[in-house]
Amino acid sequence: MQKRIYGVETEYGIIFTPVGRKTLPVEKAIRFLFEKLITTEHFLNVFLENGARLYQDTGCHPEYATPECASPLQLLVYDKAGERILADLQEYAEQKIREERIFGKLSIFKNNTDFVGNSYGCHENYLVDRDVDFYYLAEQLIPFLVTRQIYAGAGKVFQTQSGPRYCISQRAQHIYQKISGTTTNDRSIINTRDEPHADREKYRRLHVIVGDSNMSEYTSFLKVGACAVVLQMIEDNYINKDFTLRNPVKAIKDISYDTTCKRKLRLDSGREYSPIEVQREYCEMAQRYMERYPVDDQLKESVRMWQEVLDALDSDPDELDTRVDWVIKRKMIQNWIESRESSWADPRVFMLDLQYHDIRLKTGLFYLLQRKGQVESLIGHDEVQKARTEPPSDTRARMRGEFIKLARQNGIQYDLDWSNIRLGNLLNVRVICNNPFETNIEKVTDLVHTIQKATLRKTNLSKLVIQS
Repeated sequence: MQKRIYGVETEYGIIFTPVGRKTLPVEKAIRFLFEKLITTEHFLNVFLENGARLYQDTGCHPEYATPECASPLQLLVYDKAGERILADLQEYAEQKIREERIFGKLSIFKNNTDFVGNSYGCHENYLVDRDVDFYYLAEQLIPFLVTRQIYAGAGKVFQTQSGPRYCISQRAQHIYQKISGTTTNDRSIINTRDEPHADREKYRRLHVIVGDSNMSEYTSFLKVGACAVVLQMIEDNYINKDFTLRNPVKAIKDISYDTTCKRKLRLDSGREYSPIEVQREYCEMAQRYMERYPVDDQLKESVRMWQEVLDALDSDPDELDTRVDWVIKRKMIQNWIESRESSWADPRVFMLDLQYHDIRLKTGLFYLLQRKGQVESLIGHDEVQKARTEPPSDTRARMRGEFIKLARQNGIQYDLDWSNIRLGNLLNVRVICNNPFETNIEKVTDLVHTIQKATLRKTNLSKLVIQS
């Protein structure tokens, strides 16, 4: 599939730190966060004007799902727009909390673990052809996903019995199966839930739940772009080597503990490869693949970056201290320890780890590094600002976003999910869009006008379904 839909669902951590005796339950903080978004939809589950969805997930986590995106770079822009939307809601919620005479600090973090060991995810979604055997695809993809953390991990300081230990990935410690149907218990590398949010006869949605939430734009783009290239090779039956890991669940943890990225993993065949070597095999295959098959420019760029990162990891991972999250964060903490003549056992190290993921531009340590020019950027501020309110122009999200604007302007009752728009006082008029590449907003505009005219004439609307 050369033309693909991409999406990311990010669960955010939220903490209220009180000043004084009066505190605030997280459940109430979440409600303040959503209060600004009250619409005709469900209170804690809303679609936004940019086509994205914001809702409360299990465990009182605000979750932002990007709109359908047509490229890895577009996905990066809308993922960052989600951070800015949450940060804006955070300011509103803090004001409401002060009005309640409760004093303290509300913090939102784009990370994957809390201080008591709970994990919340960053789920990638890739549209794939229904014709591709799903379990074959999963088996081919798992070795890639297990080993890609060497450039896609967010980094984490874990407290162990022998003292603090810096690991490559936050999510790796919470993966217990190769493939499963759940995302909360017995978490797996790939989720089997078959919800394409599209024409079920044509498409399937690959739901990857093993990845970390990333702050680095470079890491985010590379993570998705490299995976998309590997998917395309699998769909074209191009991969001709077997990298099946003997124990992928153990391997994903072992890799996370090894910041050299060179510890050998045993394959089913009995051969042993380091994570760098496995990734090199995939990357070199991708380079040969691009010589024979058409690949878009963004995916070509991701393969170039992929090769560059693997070379740096092989020679000196510190060369990536402006590009790859786990290396950026490690350098930041090491610099702090050296400047304070402290150690990794200092409790403040754990706070530095957490504050790296603070989404606020003024207080988040990642954004402090970005302002100082110490991390690489791929997108501009104006692009992200536009994406907060404007949907992608080349996917179904355009129809959804434009409809939401029209409906709110005209006071029209509506309800939404990814594939359906229901409107009217009885929600008995419906637009079905099972094609995620559909962008025909005239259809939506005409329907809104029809509803307006019918309402003015006090005409009873019969049940209407528009199929696209």
